[in-house]
This record gives sequence, C-alpha cells and structure tokens, in this order.
Amino acid sequence: MPVLVTGAAGFIGYHVSEALLARGERVVGLDNLSPYYDVALKQARLERLEGHSGFRFIRADISDRQAFGDALAGAADIDRVVHLAAQAGVRYSLDHPFVYAETNVVGHLVILEYCRALKNLRHLVYASSSSVYGANSELPFSVEDRVDHPVSLYAATKRTNELMSHSYAHLYGLPQTGLRFFTVYGPWGRPDMAIYIFTKAILAGRPIHLFNGGDMRRDFTYIDDIVQGVLAALDKPPQGAPGKPPHRLYNLGNSRVEPLTRVVELIEDLLGKKAAVINEPMQPGDVKETYADIAASERDLGFSPTTPLDVGLPKFVEWYRAHVESKPHAGTKG
Repeated sequence: MPVLVTGAAGFIGYHVSEALLARGERVVGLDNLSPYYDVALKQARLERLEGHSGFRFIRADISDRQAFGDALAGAADIDRVVHLAAQAGVRYSLDHPFVYAETNVVGHLVILEYCRALKNLRHLVYASSSSVYGANSELPFSVEDRVDHPVSLYAATKRTNELMSHSYAHLYGLPQTGLRFFTVYGPWGRPDMAIYIFTKAILAGRPIHLFNGGDMRRDFTYIDDIVQGVLAALDKPPQGAPGKPPHRLYNLGNSRVEPLTRVVELIEDLLGKKAAVINEPMQPGDVKETYADIAASERDLGFSPTTPLDVGLPKFVEWYRAHVESKPHAGTKG
C-alpha cells in the first residue's frame, strides 16, 4: 500500500519520498507549491521524484478541506502518512500570522480527520520542531521537558499540532508519532535557512547578517540523518496501553551544538572567500541555543546520526555550486 507524504516538494518531504521510493514503496506526494520561497526549487525536486514509476503527485492545499478531500478521493488504499507540509519560518510568522493558523493548525486538523477516516491506517508520522522548547534554559532539550512557553507563533502552532494529535490518539486510538526536527540542512535545502543564505551571500560578495552578534548555537542536523529517523519512526507505530494513547514524541537532532560563527568559518573555507559580516541584535522569536537530547529516539527508534557538520556542510556546498550557482533560475529568488 502507498505512503502519503504531504509537503513532498519541500526539503525534507522530497528526501523522505526519495528514500521511500528507493526501498520499493509507492508514494503519493502532495504539495500546494506555496511561493513562500522560489517555486522553481520545489519543481526541480518534483521532477526528480516524478522520474520514479512508484511516485504520483497531487497538487492540493491541506488547509482547504474540500479540495484536499476531493484530490485524495481516489487514494483510499493509503495505509501510512508522513505529514511534513507546513508553513515554516519563525520570522515570517511575525508578519503573516494567519498563514500559520491556516496551514499549520487547520491543515493539521484536516490531516487528522483524513487519517481517522482511512480504513487501513497503520501510522501517522508528523513534523514538529525544536522551536517548541522556546526559551528553555536547561540543555539539552528533552522530550520530557515542559514546552508551554513558545516564543514565536510558529512554535505555538507546532505545539498545538502535538496537543491535537495527542487528543486524537486518546479519542480514536489513532497511532501517531511527532518528530521534533533540529535545524535540518543539506542538498536541496531551503533558501530561507542560514547555511543557504550565508553560502549565497558570500559567493555573491554581499554581507551576511549575524543576529545576537553571532552569539548563537544550533544543533545542525544533516538531512540523511533526519530521513533515517523519519523512516525508523514510520516503521514503528506506537502501541497504546491503558491510560497511554498511541502517541509518541521524539527529538531528531545531531545532539551536537555548533556556534554560528564556526558555521560561517567553515563556509568561508569551502568557498575560499571571506564573509563581510553585519552584526544585528537578537530577533523577536529567535532562541540563542538549541541542543537535542536524543536518548529516547536512540532507544526506541535506533536513531543514530552519523554526519557531523564538517562532513555535511561540504556536501551542501558541493550541491549548491552544481545546482544553484551554475543555474541561477533554480531556487535563487528571495
């Protein structure tokens, strides 16, 4: 039976779809091709997926309940769902709050209702975010920590998703796993992420902006490690028990914190060019540091990230130079 992947033209969705196809699965990929960033990059990812005979693409918006239902009316044999479609970006949420409510909250509810109606559903895996930890000061961030003080609307919508999923697991026994991703990067990555932005600016001879004066630390996680965690989670639906709905949450991170200044230095070395730096104050909604405790995902999923920044970053830069720098139309707007 096929797997439905929402956000299939997105960064993580594309890589998860490719990995599923590589292991012989059939994939129904759904995306609305939002113009949040250059659609040409999303279309380039889709073209690669459409080269697989086991892939079928559906263009639909998860927040449009009627259109979503109509689009998937002929795909009743789906038995697993990987829900990755969302409006991403912390800073964008400051000026576009309703997009986050519609896509992340209403859209998640549409997916929950869709899954509840599937006769053969085995598991719903969905994307959460490290941003739910907000300004928690105790590091590393553990799935046992309280997460009721989000510092951005984006984070609030992701925590809302987790609570909605818990309620559906409790009410309907819907097996679900939420994955809190930590700063994912790699080939075919998003143009609004720091590593992409820095690489593009340095190559173009433009200055980069470092918020909080560059005093930021992130748990950068390579895309192949994230995909391994997503598939491991998909293959292990949680089992319910009395008083314990079939809903689990896990961190997927590299479990290694890197200063943002070191990231800049590595990119400079890889490009052979120095960055012009403009230091900026901390931005609303940002957090100074993220760091994943992955003990639970190691124990339950066998999750084991193997790609340090020194290995993953050269792979990203190699991809960028081959697929973006040499092809200015491919995802370079904005």
